[in-house]
Amino acid sequence: MPQPDWNDVRYFLEVARLGSLSAAARALEVEHSTVSRRIAALERQLGLRLFERLPQAWRPTVEAEALLPHARRLEEEALALTHAARERDALAGVVRVSAPPAFAAAFLVPRLAAPLAQWPALELQLLGESRESDLARREADVALRLRRPDDPRLAGRPLAELGYGLYAHPRWRDVAEGAWRFLRHGDPWASGETARWLDAYAGERPCAFSSNDLLALREAAANGLGIALLPHVLGRLETRLVAIDACSIRRPLWLVVHPEVRRSPRVARVGALIADIVSGAGELLG
Repeated sequence: MPQPDWNDVRYFLEVARLGSLSAAARALEVEHSTVSRRIAALERQLGLRLFERLPQAWRPTVEAEALLPHARRLEEEALALTHAARERDALAGVVRVSAPPAFAAAFLVPRLAAPLAQWPALELQLLGESRESDLARREADVALRLRRPDDPRLAGRPLAELGYGLYAHPRWRDVAEGAWRFLRHGDPWASGETARWLDAYAGERPCAFSSNDLLALREAAANGLGIALLPHVLGRLETRLVAIDACSIRRPLWLVVHPEVRRSPRVARVGALIADIVSGAGELLG
């Protein structure tokens, strides 16, 4: 027996649901003769009579009732296929994500590879930026920021709190605290609060190195040049470093989008992915 045409099965289901040829024709936006022809074609293929043709209604036969559960499963699979195809098409294109450079390189990128492989038609452009990108001007679609957005046009939510600590090569554990040398940084991660904290902690002890690149600062610390105040996410991910002392500073990490862009399925999916990654790493970050 040849396989039934899915379109014929669709007509069969609609008549069974609505109970009449005319109602099914209106729902399917076709002529009632088309519905009748499709049902007749399916009956010939199956060798079964599917409906009792009554003056005011078409009533499914016993044989049709037995086939309806299978037809409904076919319909569900067809709808799932259509949904998957539409979703795949909706996830095609570019999504631009702005994030602090060190956080993007050390934490975000290694955790994005496997999930993004599921969406081959999507291109993620990760912008490691020290400045805050202008989302209203579409410089980026999604942004990770270290403060709450003050632009009322933007929507944001906190994902995690970033903690800080003093990190250094293990050799500094054997150096008297009065002889410690420090490494300073000056980028958006180093807010006035962190700079003031390090100044107060270091006191008169010298600065051996400074950089506006946190990864360079971490590398200097890992090579024994001095002690650096680093976000835990950078210090804990570097096996050559050990924690030297605690810091009370905690800063919120916000996910920010423009409401108009958020309606895009691909932007929403990438935003949700980043939120899941960050929210699931609370112990590492805080």
